[in-house]
This record gives sequence, structure tokens and C-alpha cells, in this order.
Amino acid sequence: MRAGLWFCIWVSFLLGSCVGRFVVEKSSLRVTSPDSLKNVYDCAIGNFGVPQYGGTMVGFVVYPKSNKKGCKSFDEFDLSFKPKPGGLPTFLLVDRGDCYFTTKAWNAQNAGAAAIVVSDNKGEPLITMDIPEEEFGKADYLQNISIPSALISKSLGDKFKKALGNSEMVNVNLDWMESLPHPDERVEFELWTNSNDECGPKCDSQLEFVRNFKGAAQILERKGYTQFTPHYITWYCPEAFLLSKQCKSQCINHGRYCAPDPEQDFSKGYDGKDVVMQNLRQVCVFKMANESGKPWLWWDYVTDFSIRCPMKEEKYNKECADKVIQSLNLDLKQIDNCIGDPDADEDNPLLRAEQDAQIGHGSRGDVTILPTIVINDRQYRGKLDKGAVLKAVCSGFKETTEPAVCLTEDVETNECLENNGGCWQDKIANVTACKDTFRGRVCECPIVHGIQFVGDGYTHCEASGSGRCEINNGGCWAQTKDGSTYSACVDGLAKGCKCPSGFKGDGTNSCEDIDECKERTACQCPECKCKNTWGGYECSCSSDLLYMREHDTCISKKSTTEVGWSFFWVIFLGLSVAGVGAYAVYKYRIRSYMDSEIRAIMAQYMPLENQEEGPNHVPHATL
Repeated sequence: MRAGLWFCIWVSFLLGSCVGRFVVEKSSLRVTSPDSLKNVYDCAIGNFGVPQYGGTMVGFVVYPKSNKKGCKSFDEFDLSFKPKPGGLPTFLLVDRGDCYFTTKAWNAQNAGAAAIVVSDNKGEPLITMDIPEEEFGKADYLQNISIPSALISKSLGDKFKKALGNSEMVNVNLDWMESLPHPDERVEFELWTNSNDECGPKCDSQLEFVRNFKGAAQILERKGYTQFTPHYITWYCPEAFLLSKQCKSQCINHGRYCAPDPEQDFSKGYDGKDVVMQNLRQVCVFKMANESGKPWLWWDYVTDFSIRCPMKEEKYNKECADKVIQSLNLDLKQIDNCIGDPDADEDNPLLRAEQDAQIGHGSRGDVTILPTIVINDRQYRGKLDKGAVLKAVCSGFKETTEPAVCLTEDVETNECLENNGGCWQDKIANVTACKDTFRGRVCECPIVHGIQFVGDGYTHCEASGSGRCEINNGGCWAQTKDGSTYSACVDGLAKGCKCPSGFKGDGTNSCEDIDECKERTACQCPECKCKNTWGGYECSCSSDLLYMREHDTCISKKSTTEVGWSFFWVIFLGLSVAGVGAYAVYKYRIRSYMDSEIRAIMAQYMPLENQEEGPNHVPHATL
């Protein structure tokens, strides 16, 4: 009794001492009819069920004639909300009050409703609908609620009821497209958890989630699609109780970091400080694994520890934890150094950072509930289930950057499978512009084998650039006939189609053979005989005439031969005359050159008759 009273006082103090902020995560509710209500309204997402993150749901609102608060099974009132084949889904509108939100949702789901919309019973800001606490939260149905839930304001609920009372159809669209930011190709998400495994249904569902989600989380982390960080909530002990037995058993570092007693009984079992120490050890495991480039090892450690070291088997201790750490090849000494001295009267930097991180910032409120998932700085609302959380994580990727795990059939619907999503498609080449995304689909001309297709993606795409003719002939006409193949795709052109020589047409849908004989574009000389062929023509000449294609004329084969030999002899005689002439000139020039050289030599030794005597010349004496 004293332990329970102490726990209540302590928790009340902690909750009262936190000057924090709880942010209600919202989605949009768009009313499409009646006209008087057309608008977009805020609604609060419940902390149970499966919100369709990244998607939308269209339906019409029904307000039951009986069981208006939905606290009893609708079978008792012979009411069913299952739509007929081809009908719109039913959004069941119920009033707040008299029972838990989860009870209302469960009864609505069993009655066939596709979603539940709870109208507030008083004018106040929207709140988050949560699951019951502790003993009231042990009901098995809580984990089986699969329909999404939304809380709307009293004023909007009253308007819905009035319109329905006037026999007007209220059509709404629940939109979770923007519930989570999706700015880029990487999602950052956090899991605020606890190593305690003796806190009842919440601890059981938390451990089950970690084990089930481990595979998907590690795939996303290994390939760099996500950046995951685990966090742990701790509280400090009120200063007035620092020396009390309770604070000493629930806290480390002189009351700075505390956790509630696992069994809510201070006289038996493990203490809160044991939980704090294991939380700190898990923080250090993540720190060491992250620094070694393998942050996904945290998931292995947490799942292995929960299986090998449970509290109920009295193995929840350092010795068992060390064995798990060693089995994962992590440095035990480094982790012990990271943990530090729990008895020191000083701050532990890691746990201090965890306490600081609990305080909300930006669009994210304070973290006060365990477990809590934060995706792209927004708190996740919904069922703690692998499929539901994976959908929420996938909705955080920028469209068209989602990893393959987000496009599997159990996570989303492939809209390209039906009518190719309304996008362009070349069935022959098996090429499509439809690209499946988590939120739907986009019509975007693809890249195939390194070749870019260009176009609007809806009605037209064509290969562009080098090598485009290799893919379905670049989307151009091509045909084989009589052993010959012709194509309208020209590799030298970046795009477009052009019928080859001998054909006419648009080049894309068709190219028709040109009849050169009929159109009189070739083989038109008087002696010519024309025969059209596919892609060309054949021209022949009568009797012994020879067809000259380049001149489109016929000439005599004999005259051609005679002219050929005459031309040969003319050329030959011409070359001979030129050769003789050149030899004569050569001989003449050589002889002239030799004569001048001889005269020059003789002039040095005797006067020549044609040389004049110089002024100083003295004649020889006569003998």
C-alpha cells in the first residue's frame, strides 16, 4: 500500500514538474458533400487501429439510430454497416463518452464499418484518443483493431448529424497523405522504448513489435534508406526524496536517472535502477555499433537479450547481458567504459542527452508515452504493429524514392497493375511510363538500358539519344519483306522517325513503298524498261544498250567499247609525244650547259677570238 502510494506521489510530481507540450497528430477530413459542408477539417488520429499513412479513404457517414455512443455491440440492435458490393465504405459516426475509444472502434469494426469518426461531446481542442491504461488495457481485442479512427470537434459532429437528419448524404475523404513529412529519400525514425519486460501487455506488445520489425528495420538501415535512433525515458527523483529508500532503489547517479519499479512493488523482484542500467547499456550498445558502422546490431542485441535474459527467469543482469554483447563481437570493455559509474554524484552524458531529447521541439511534442515512435520528427499514431509502422515509415520517403520493401503487395497497392495506371505503355517492347509509388503512381517516361524516353508519360514516350534504335526500333516503323528490312529510325537523329529512301509516310506508324515507275521519278529514258520493287526499282534497256543509273539513260555497249579504245589510243599517243618532246628539251639543255662550261675553262688559258684585249695587255715579242 505504501509502495503504491509512493509511486502515485512520485509520478504525479514528475508529470507536474514537466513543463512540456503534447502535440496532437492530425490528418485531414475533406467533406465533398453536401455543398453546405464542403471544406477541409482537422481530425485527431487515434493511438490504435491502422491509420493509412500516405493514403486516403473515401466513404460516407452513417449515424446509428441506436447505440449512438457505440459502447455496445451493434449486433444487439441488429445493425450492420457492411457495404454492399460496389458500395462506398461506411464511416461510422459515434458520440464520445460512457466507454473507452477502443471499445467504440472495436464495436464499429465488428459491425462492418471501414472507419470510426468520434464526435467530441464538448467544445475543446482536439485530443489524441489513447488505449486504456494498465489493467483496462489487457483486453485481447486492442491489438486486433484494424480500422482507422478519427476524433472530430463537437461543432463538426453536430453539422454532420443535422445534414444526415435532413436526408443529405455526407461524403468524406480521410486523408493521411501529409500526416508525416516526406522531404527526401531518407527517413529518420526513433523508437522510445524500455528494457523492462514485466510491465504487462504494453511490454509484451513492445517486445513482440521489436522482434517482428527487426528484419525490415535492418534492411532499411543496412542500405542507408533510414537513420534509426533508439531512445529511453528516464526521470529524476524529487530532491525532497533523494535519501529515501525508494529513490535509492529506483535511481542511479544520486537520483538523476530513475525508472519505475518493474512490478510496482518495492519489496520484491527487480528495482527501477536495474531497468535504468539496462537502458543505459542498450544506449551504449547502439553508440558502439553506430560508431563501427553497424547501427543495426542494436536490433540483434535487444531481441537476443529479451529472449536470453528475461526478468521472470532472474537473468536480467550484467552477466547475461555481457554474454549477448560478446556473441555479437562488440567490445565489452568499450561498453563498460561507456556506461561509467552509476554511483557517481555526477551527470551521465548519455542519459542526460536522453532526458533532453524527451522535450518536444518544432512540430514534435514531448515524449511521455512508452512506447512512442517518431518518424521524420512527428509522433506516430496507431497500432504498434510491423505492417502499420512500416507503412508509416514508407510514407516518409519522397515519392519515387521508396525502397523495394515499401512497394510489396502487403504494404501498398500497385496501381500500375490495373490499366497500366492510365500511363503510356509499349506492350511490344514491354516498356511503361507507369512507376508505382507508396502513395499511388506517377506517369514518367522511363530510362531503359541507359536510354532515356521523353514525352508526357501519359499518351506519348519515345526513345531519345544514342542507341535509341536498339529498343523497339526507337518507336519507329520497321518492316521486313522479301528478305530486306527497312527502318524509319535514324541513329544520327536524337529523336523522331524518317522513312528511308524509297518510302514515304510519317515514319512512326507507317512507311509506304514509292512506285518510282508509276510516279515517273526514275527510269524514264525512251529505251528504258522500269520495274518497281519494294523499297526501290529495277531499270533495264532494250537490245544491247547499257543503263547508266546516275544519268538515267541508256547507251550502246559497242560504241562504249569503241569510244573506250579510241580514248585509250589518244591518251597513249599524247603521252608518247609528250615524252619525246621532253627528252629533246632535256638533251638540248644538257648540250648547251656543257658548251658553256668548256668555253669558260678555255678562256682561262688562251684568248679567244671574240675576246677584246685589256688596256694593260703587252704583246709578246716577235721572234
